[in-house]
Amino acid sequence: MLRYFISVFFLLGFIAGHSQSKSIDLQPKDTVVKKESYGLRVGADLSKLALSFFNDDYTGLELVGDYRLTQKLFLAAELGNEDRTKQEDLYNFTSSGSYIKAGVDYNTYQNWYGMDNTIFLGGRYAVSTFSQTLNDYSVFDSNRYWNADGFADGQSPGREFSGLNASWLELVFGTKVELFANIYLGASVRLDFLVTQKQSDEFPTLWIPGFNKVTDGSNFGASYNYSISYFIPLYKKAKKATKKEVEK
Repeated sequence: MLRYFISVFFLLGFIAGHSQSKSIDLQPKDTVVKKESYGLRVGADLSKLALSFFNDDYTGLELVGDYRLTQKLFLAAELGNEDRTKQEDLYNFTSSGSYIKAGVDYNTYQNWYGMDNTIFLGGRYAVSTFSQTLNDYSVFDSNRYWNADGFADGQSPGREFSGLNASWLELVFGTKVELFANIYLGASVRLDFLVTQKQSDEFPTLWIPGFNKVTDGSNFGASYNYSISYFIPLYKKAKKATKKEVEK
C-alpha cells in the first residue's frame, strides 16, 4: 500500500512540474478571422436630379459607381449628361452633351469592426463631348444717342456649334456613409484643371458638361456632387490587421 501511495505521489509531482514548464498566455489572441465585403457600388447624383426639377434651364443626370480593389483602394467612375441654358452679359446660349470620368479613390478613414464608411481622396481623368447653341446675343452700339446702355439687340439665330470636346483632371475629396444595410449617402468636392478643349473659332466655349463654367484666362474649375448608391456584395476577404492590432 505504501508503495502505491509513493508511486501516485511521484506521478502527480511529474504532472505538476510539466504543467509549470509551459508559459501561461494572460492575453490570448483573438482567433476569429474578420472579413470585409468586396463588390460594386452604383447610384446617382441627387444634386443634378434636384436641379433638374427646380430649374427650368437645366436638365442633368449623373450615374456614379465604384469597385473595391483592396482594403483602402477603389476604382471609381461617373457618367453623365447635362443640358444648360445660361444668360451672360452678351449671350444667351445652351450647352448640351455627355461626359465620363474615371479614376481611383483612396480611403483614409479607419473603420471600427462592422463599419464600412469612407473619407477619401481621389483623382479622375474626364472627357466631355458637347455642342453649344447661340440662342441670342447683343452687339456693342457706338452711337449711345440711340441706346443709352451702349448695346443694341442682336438677332436670334439659334445657331448650333457642334463637335466640341474637352478633357480635364480632377482632384476629389469626399465621403460615403452607410445609412442602412448596403445603402450609402455620399458627397464630394472637386477641383478641376482643363487639359484640352476643341472649340469653335466663331463662338467661345462658355460652359462644359461635367466641368461647369469656363473662366477666361484660367484652366481651373470646381464642381461637387451628392449621391445615393447601393452596394452589391460579390465576395469577402479577410481584413488585414493594422499595426496597432498586430502589436496587441
